[in-house]
Amino acid sequence: MKPWLQLVLLACVCLFWQTEAEFFTSIGQMTDLIYAEKDLVQSLKEYIRAEESKLSQIKSWAEKMDVLTSKSTSDPEGYLAHPVNAYKLVKRLNTDWLQLENLVLQDTTNGFIANLTIQRQFFPTEEDETGAAKALMRLQDTYRLDPETLSRGNLPGTKYRSSLTVGDCFGMGRTAYNDGDYYHTVLWMEQALKQHDEGEDTTVSKVEILDYLSYAVFQFGDLHRATELTRRLISLDSTHERAGSNLRYFEKLLEKEREEKSLNKTTAPTEPVAQGGVYERPLDYLPERDIYEALCRGEGVKMTPRRQKRLFCRYHDGNRNPHLLIAPFKEEDEWDSPHIVRYYDVMSDEEIEKIKQLAKPRLARATVRDPKTGVLTVASYRVSKSSWLEEDDDPVVAKVNSRMQQITGLTVKTAELLQVANYGMGGQYEPHFDFSRRPFDSTLKSEGNRLATFLNYMSDVEAGGATVFPDFGAAIWPKKGTAVFWYNLFRSGEGDYRTRHAACPVLVGCKWVSNKWFHERGNEFLRPCGRTEVD
Repeated sequence: MKPWLQLVLLACVCLFWQTEAEFFTSIGQMTDLIYAEKDLVQSLKEYIRAEESKLSQIKSWAEKMDVLTSKSTSDPEGYLAHPVNAYKLVKRLNTDWLQLENLVLQDTTNGFIANLTIQRQFFPTEEDETGAAKALMRLQDTYRLDPETLSRGNLPGTKYRSSLTVGDCFGMGRTAYNDGDYYHTVLWMEQALKQHDEGEDTTVSKVEILDYLSYAVFQFGDLHRATELTRRLISLDSTHERAGSNLRYFEKLLEKEREEKSLNKTTAPTEPVAQGGVYERPLDYLPERDIYEALCRGEGVKMTPRRQKRLFCRYHDGNRNPHLLIAPFKEEDEWDSPHIVRYYDVMSDEEIEKIKQLAKPRLARATVRDPKTGVLTVASYRVSKSSWLEEDDDPVVAKVNSRMQQITGLTVKTAELLQVANYGMGGQYEPHFDFSRRPFDSTLKSEGNRLATFLNYMSDVEAGGATVFPDFGAAIWPKKGTAVFWYNLFRSGEGDYRTRHAACPVLVGCKWVSNKWFHERGNEFLRPCGRTEVD
């Protein structure tokens, strides 16, 4: 029973008890009960209105979710191919459904609450929502998308368009703020404020937005704009203590700045911190960040016509491999040096679906080896899930392995298991080497280093998701059923540092790949040493 209703009934009981005890002796006194009952009716009506409003909110949410889930379940991968849809799904399950749970908990719908409580253990966590928000920011940076473009869902190749509300933009900005990322805090709080100013209905107040925005701007050293935003905040809420304190502090710093300028008029004027409120993105740990992201956007180095003439298409029979003489593979040069080739029709749609079916139950967050400790760990620069398939899992795995052996002329006996990877929202793997540079790596002694990489594309990607090589500027775009191949080592066994490569963030689409790493052992005579260190 509702606590509020219990109070109403308790009041009724008390009144009746008082009437029975004293009021029946005086009609004049009983008139007070009329007014008391009138008050009870008004209170009861308010309770009913509150319940109806609550039920109306729940009904509206249910109808909205019914429409949305009907659309999303008809084509889950297609729907989630749009990164805004993926972000909002994570946000809904982690935040919005919890708010609905709190609303429904005020009622006696025990069946729904029990079901929701059971299901909630499988819901995304706060960490998931944070990760999804950071994925949108990563796409924003890599593909130079302004917040307006992402918020409105204007992305290329999207089948299901979606947009971000003021609350969503505010949530993005708050995630960045909590991570100490004031660059994205400013961008997303400005977008939230813009949509708020345009009259979008929201429960987030301008005061909340300005509170975050003014402090983030201050972190960039833009005192004038921080002061302006704080004054605007105080004009909306003059009792905001933190804003008042911040304003006094900002004004004190401005006064100090003016005094210093007046004392030293010969000093050259300082460069403005920002032009029109636009701040520079801070540098990070990746030295080739700009080159890498430019390649992801398709702005890489273009081959000269002379070099392009060195690239050919041909039929490849694996050096007259008996299995390929009758049905050779189509081979295309993607790059001349280092030599990267693409093979066509390597995997059929049926094989791809079977491989995905085998891999899905085993998918786990992809790991990297810590360069200091050698221990496998998850990392923010590798955002995907992967699984490893053995030949005993299904005949199709053995068939695909055998085909890769026939194409490359290398043995799979010492190769690693077939790795299957699925890139999630904004999924990426920043520039890295496939070969090991760690002397303590135990596999180097037994199997040798990773000699070559054979990468199968098991899906098309509507936008983004290229495999790029920042050192020399190659960008290879996914095409379902094709595969690319390159050697990671020179014939001498030394690592070819030009093969440092990356998997660009998936902007729109769902990217599936599988790969086989061939090792040195067992391939000594299949790929013999050269005459020099760099042959």
